[in-house]
Amino acid sequence: MNSWHHAQSSARKWGGSPDLYLPVHEFIDSSKRIIGDSRHRSLYHHTEGVWLCQRIFGVTLDIPKQRSTVQVPVRLIAEQHVLEDLGWLPSPADYIDGMPIAPWMSGAQRKTVPLSHLLLNQPSGDTQ
Repeated sequence: MNSWHHAQSSARKWGGSPDLYLPVHEFIDSSKRIIGDSRHRSLYHHTEGVWLCQRIFGVTLDIPKQRSTVQVPVRLIAEQHVLEDLGWLPSPADYIDGMPIAPWMSGAQRKTVPLSHLLLNQPSGDTQ
C-alpha cells in the first residue's frame, strides 16, 4: 500500500481529508528512497518509528469536522500504517533478530583514509 492509500484509509477511519494524514504516512514510507524493496520497512515500520512520528508531527493532528475539531493521536495513525502493511506492530529488535554480526559492526575493522587524500581536493588559496 502506498502513502496516499494509507492516508485515504486514515481519513475513512478518523475523518477529514487524506491530505491531513499524508505527511505522517510519507515519512513512514520515506525509507523507500534508500532501500527499494520491502527491507525499507526496517527503518520506520516498528514501535520506535511510531514514537518518532509523534516526535516529528506532534502528539495529535487536528482534524476539522463540520462544527468542531477532532484530535487524532499521531501514534494511532502511524500504528495503523504499520498494521496495514505488516499485520502486526514489530519492534526494532524483531527486524535485527538473527541478523549476522559483521566485523565492522563492532569496530574491529577500521577503514582509514590517508590525510593526503583528503587534502588533494582542498582549494590552495593561490590565485595565480
